[in-house]
Amino acid sequence: MSSLAVPQAEPVAGSTPGTDRARPPLRRRIALVPTITLLLGALYCLLPVAWVVVAATKSGRELFSTFTFLPGTGFADNVRDLDAYRDGVYWQWMGNSALYAGLGALLSTCVSAVSGYALAVYRFRGRETLFNVLLAGVLMPPVILTVPQYLLLAQADLTDSYLSVLLPQVLSPYGVYLARIYAAAAVPADVVEAGRIDGAGEWRIFTRVALPMMVPGMVTVFLFQFVAIWNNFLLPYIMLSDDEKFPITLGLFTLLEQGANSPALYTLVITGAFLAVLPLVALFLVVQRFWSLDLLSGAVKS
Repeated sequence: MSSLAVPQAEPVAGSTPGTDRARPPLRRRIALVPTITLLLGALYCLLPVAWVVVAATKSGRELFSTFTFLPGTGFADNVRDLDAYRDGVYWQWMGNSALYAGLGALLSTCVSAVSGYALAVYRFRGRETLFNVLLAGVLMPPVILTVPQYLLLAQADLTDSYLSVLLPQVLSPYGVYLARIYAAAAVPADVVEAGRIDGAGEWRIFTRVALPMMVPGMVTVFLFQFVAIWNNFLLPYIMLSDDEKFPITLGLFTLLEQGANSPALYTLVITGAFLAVLPLVALFLVVQRFWSLDLLSGAVKS
C-alpha cells in the first residue's frame, strides 16, 4: 500500500519558517511613520514660504480680497513700486546684507579654519580647557552677547558703522567647533608629520596640505555663517541708526512698521521678503556640489 506524500509549502524568501506572514506588512506600516512625520514637518516649514511666493504676486487689492493661495497679477507692479520706493533704498539694503553676510562669513571662515586646525593638530597646555570654553560659547544664545558687544563698540566709537555689524560676526564659536571636528577627521597626522620632515613650515603645511583637505567643511561653515548673518536682526537693530546702512532684515522691519499707517506698503514688504530669499536659495544650490564631493571623499576614506 503506497503512501501519498503531502507537498510542503516552501517558505517565502527572506522570511523565517513558522512566522506569521502578516508581519512584513506591519513593518512596512511602522516604517511609514517616520516618512509621514518628515512630510508633515516639511509641509509645516514650506507652507509660509509658499504663502510668501503667492502673496508677492498679488496687488494691494488682491492681497486682502482673494483666496490665500490663489496667484495674483501684480508681481511686476510690486517690483517696480519696490524699486521706486525712496529711490531704490531696498537695493541698498540688499547690498548691505550682501556685504555683511559675504565679507563677514568669509572672515569668519578664515578664523574658524585656522583656529579649528590649531585645536585639532597641535598639543599644548590648556587645549581641552579652551575647547570646553568654546563649547560654552556654542551653547550661549547670541542675544545675550549683543548688549555687551554694543557697549564695547560704543567705547571704541564704532557704533552706527559697518564695522559694528561686521566685527562681532568674525569669531563664531560654532564655526571654530565645526572646523576643529572636521580638521581632526580630514587631516591625517601622518601627512602633517611628512610635511615637517620635508622641511615645510607650519603655515605652508596648513595652506598647501591641510586647507585643501578642509575645503568641503569650510564651505559648510561659510554657508552657516552667511545664512546666520543674512538673517540677523537684533545686532543691526541695536548697532545702527542710519537706515542707509540697514541690512535687508532691518529695512523690511521699518517698512512693516510704516505699513501700519499705510497698508499699501504691505505688498512691498512681502515682495521684498520674497526677493530676499532668492540669494539664499541660489547659494544653497551652488554649494551642493561641495557637499557631494565631501560625501564621496568620505566614502573613499572609509
